[in-house]
Amino acid sequence: MAGWFELTKSETNGQFSFALKAGNGEAILKSEQYTTKAAAQNGIASVQKNSGSDERFEKLTAKDGRPFFNLLAGNRQVIGTSQMYASEASRDNGIASVKNNGQSETIKDLTV
Repeated sequence: MAGWFELTKSETNGQFSFALKAGNGEAILKSEQYTTKAAAQNGIASVQKNSGSDERFEKLTAKDGRPFFNLLAGNRQVIGTSQMYASEASRDNGIASVKNNGQSETIKDLTV
């Protein structure tokens, strides 16, 4: 089953964000919050454009030692961030999942 994007609006501050979900429904990449829906939709378009390129993935380690990654746009701005992983191998599997699902054209708009 192919992945999809979920576009949401925060009930607390009214800002928009999105998550890329794998075919099993697990969130594999989450965005920052955007002040407008259009900006969040542009973020989704940026994931679709950049997720197929190895050089767009920034592999990082949190202060507590857990690996994670960021997906970067061409201007090196962070588009989305992964969850924290238990191992580098798990993080690399997460990157592979974003590469496989990031070009999905399915967007579930939960803001309406």
